[in-house]
Amino acid sequence: MNGKEIAELIAFMEVARSQSFRRAASRLGMSPSAVSHTIRSLETRLGVRVLSRTTRSVSLTQAGERLLQRVEPAISDIRQAVRESAAFQTSPQGTIKINLPRIAAQLVLIPRLQAFLERYPHIEVDLVIDDTLTDIVSQGFGAGIRSGERLQQEMVARQLTPALNMAVVGAPSYFARRSPPGVPADLHEHVCINYRWSDSNALYAWTFQEGDRRFDLQVRHALTLNDTSLIVSAVLEGTGLAYLPENHLQTHLDSGELVRVLSSWTPSIPGFYLYYPHREHMPSALRAFVDFMTEPPIKDSHR
Repeated sequence: MNGKEIAELIAFMEVARSQSFRRAASRLGMSPSAVSHTIRSLETRLGVRVLSRTTRSVSLTQAGERLLQRVEPAISDIRQAVRESAAFQTSPQGTIKINLPRIAAQLVLIPRLQAFLERYPHIEVDLVIDDTLTDIVSQGFGAGIRSGERLQQEMVARQLTPALNMAVVGAPSYFARRSPPGVPADLHEHVCINYRWSDSNALYAWTFQEGDRRFDLQVRHALTLNDTSLIVSAVLEGTGLAYLPENHLQTHLDSGELVRVLSSWTPSIPGFYLYYPHREHMPSALRAFVDFMTEPPIKDSHR
């Protein structure tokens, strides 16, 4: 059924309800002659008269009564469906599926998630923790969060955090057995715990900076893991040294559970970005999430 046929049925319903071409025309925003032409077009297509009209009255034929009984509920359902769809935009609701690495969930999203869900009680958030570089479009995700150095191409990217400072850390129990490294080359004599990307099987590069020069160091990785939380747990146990974003370790650094070394050598890396495919008509739930995550944080006036 095309748009012209639906318009004919709607015009027929309005005439049948009001029993007047003029009143129906007023409701439809058409001229009476245009409504009359539309009804004649409907009757020609059906091959039967659906309205009996005289100069004084309009009434349904038997065929018209039958048609109205079938069409009116269907058109009503269509209008209700349209209203419900529009409500998704005026009152954000639905499910958003977000792909992000564990470290981004811990540093960026979880601390703000409660406030988001309180503001938008009709939105459900489906988080998928994934340290690989998943194609969010083909896998059905609304958006993803990644470091700026690992963003997918042809995506809209909104910055969530400033650059992340990297840190080499170890536990006091580890340094009780070994002297802290003074320069990056000293790491060759230490036990290092490294991160391995699951998608490429590549090891995370320990990057250092001396002046304007950056260089990667191939450390002796006695232990490799593909989960940053497990790396932190192993470091806390005194197993070895790790190279991770400082923000991810701040609580342990503040408590003294971990000690930072080589602080003058460790550079920063691009911060985390929220990225999603360009969409002319973005779902309301995703739009609300993007706006919430990228709005300036509210400052505490009591501090």
